[in-house]
Amino acid sequence: MSDKRQCGVLLPVSSLPSKYGIGCFSKSAYDFVDALKAAGQSCWQILPLGPTSYGDSPYQSFSTFAGNPYFISLEDLIEEGVLTQKECDAVDFGSDPASADYAKLYKGRTILLRKAYERSNVGENEEFRRFQEEEAWWLKDYALFMAVKQRFEGKPWSEWAEDIRLRWQNALDYYRRELYFEIEFQEYMQFKFRQQWMKLKAYANKQGIEIIGDIPIYVAMDSADTWANPWLFKLDENNCPTQVAGCPPDGFSATGQLWGNPLYNWEVHRNSGFEWWIKRIENCFRLYDVVRIDHFRGFDEYYAIPYGDKTAEHGWWEKGPGIDLFRAVSVRLGARKIIAEDLGYMTDSVKRLVEESGYPNMKVIEFAFDERDTGNASDYLPHNYPENCVVYTGTHDNETLLSWFRDITPKERRQVREYLNNFYGSDREICQDLICLVMRSVAKLCVIPMQDYLYLDNSARMNQPSTLGNNWKWRLIPGQFTENLQKEMKVLAKRYGRQ
Repeated sequence: MSDKRQCGVLLPVSSLPSKYGIGCFSKSAYDFVDALKAAGQSCWQILPLGPTSYGDSPYQSFSTFAGNPYFISLEDLIEEGVLTQKECDAVDFGSDPASADYAKLYKGRTILLRKAYERSNVGENEEFRRFQEEEAWWLKDYALFMAVKQRFEGKPWSEWAEDIRLRWQNALDYYRRELYFEIEFQEYMQFKFRQQWMKLKAYANKQGIEIIGDIPIYVAMDSADTWANPWLFKLDENNCPTQVAGCPPDGFSATGQLWGNPLYNWEVHRNSGFEWWIKRIENCFRLYDVVRIDHFRGFDEYYAIPYGDKTAEHGWWEKGPGIDLFRAVSVRLGARKIIAEDLGYMTDSVKRLVEESGYPNMKVIEFAFDERDTGNASDYLPHNYPENCVVYTGTHDNETLLSWFRDITPKERRQVREYLNNFYGSDREICQDLICLVMRSVAKLCVIPMQDYLYLDNSARMNQPSTLGNNWKWRLIPGQFTENLQKEMKVLAKRYGRQ
């Protein structure tokens, strides 16, 4: 991380304002960067940018290397002349500007992007051909995977015909010929995604804004990564999982969390010098300035659940790769800006791994007052922070700060007020005090979710873990990030030496 004190905002790209159903790399993204600069911020933290699968979670992606076509700016394609304003305006993306309708997005954007591809004559574009060559190491498998998935009506690859499911060479050759134009369409979308994102990132960097990206520890079972590299995971001879990922039961969930991701075969990774992981992290640093590694504790020990179990109650802990992985990354890639997401129950060995890596870890103020905590609550109180950490009021998985304060127990609310020495302030004033509390802490970086600066309730919550249907939808309404709010944020940044 930077040697100076910094502050930033957590807001997924999907939550940016946009007239076409979801936040994307359009003018509103550039306006948001300008607003961050005006607000005295130096970082913009986003969520994973991968193409989302069932449930719309950015943590369950069809590829760890590909980008989400939803984020391609239709306005840019209109300027290029491959779409018309009339065509884009005619598509129904939903009527609520504060919520993404993923079903309508999937239908509407796919039609428009296919039209853009067909009109682009991209096969004769030298920049596109260079992109195909440079990214072939992941792009060929991903584009084929998505094209075959389309042919099998969206079914997961575990339900495909045996020949292509097991990647027999004759089947690979057949589908590459048969689906040539669908494959090129997938490559075209990745080309436009990368082109537009790198332009936006360059603009942010020029304005003094660093991009903090997010890398999930696991990949999805239904992904090009697992289909193309089955030996890297704990799969049987038929490429079915033997064990899957999750978290054990705790005070937050009586049955634990069953994520369902395939687990890594760490012995294979170790024997390869962690080559796949190094490529994965190297790719992240082409897209982002700083990388937050999700579920960092899983590299020390990971929770394995028998495949087919309906809950996480009967899993067990196994040893992960430990510091060897990050030493290999450091040798190959040099010193990089990495944040270790170490939230949850912290064993001594996890603490040692974080300390040995040298990466800043995470502190969340909401966790400091939780009666269900199993012993780490005091670590989240600001008077116990080390400088080498990143502090948040909450993350994408938490309640908004306002709803959290209203929902905690009377005893917990009293603890908050005592810690703040504020016994009579309104709920909003308590939230203001908590933001000031983390901003003035010794943590080198402070990141506040946009919803907390806006004092929104849980109607703006990003995600409620272990639930489906209502997550990842919230969006910023045009004009909500006002000039007055920008001025207030800048005052805080300057007051607490973060500008």
